[in-house]
Amino acid sequence: MSDTFQPPSSTPPPPCHVTRWRIATIVCLILLAIAAATGMSMMEQFKAQLIHLQTKLKSVPQVKYIAVLLDDQHLPAQLITFDPQDGYLLIQRLNDVKEGQEDSMQLWALDAQQRPLSLGVLTTKIKTAQIPVTDKILSQAQALAISVESKGGVEAGRPPRLPYLFAGALIRKTL
Repeated sequence: MSDTFQPPSSTPPPPCHVTRWRIATIVCLILLAIAAATGMSMMEQFKAQLIHLQTKLKSVPQVKYIAVLLDDQHLPAQLITFDPQDGYLLIQRLNDVKEGQEDSMQLWALDAQQRPLSLGVLTTKIKTAQIPVTDKILSQAQALAISVESKGGVEAGRPPRLPYLFAGALIRKTL
């Protein structure tokens, strides 16, 4: 006889709805893993953008002090700004006044009592100049002025010999 006895199966095949739930759970786990990987990737991109923007912000000038020096007709002659990151005053000429061959323009910080402190001699015939200065000196100044002096400027500790050619208030800007 060729009839073989097959014992009854100990577990019946799972109903159809159990298989669907297993497949749905596996799909959800896969989607959850993809979402976690995407979230981590986006977080890394955000960190990289933040570092890039912080670096870029450091390279952008942050003006702390500003002054517009006026001539005797009350017209703007010089624009002066100070960036504490660089430690330089940036002086931009706004008019065409130039010093003579035997003259120099010298920049002065004036305190509340109008006592002058030389900040340096401007480079001749340059439209934009830089002078190194500290935030401490500027914090005590109320105004800035420029005088025309003999070539090279006056000696350290001496007041200007000639009247101021340009002068203006020093404004402290909040950062």
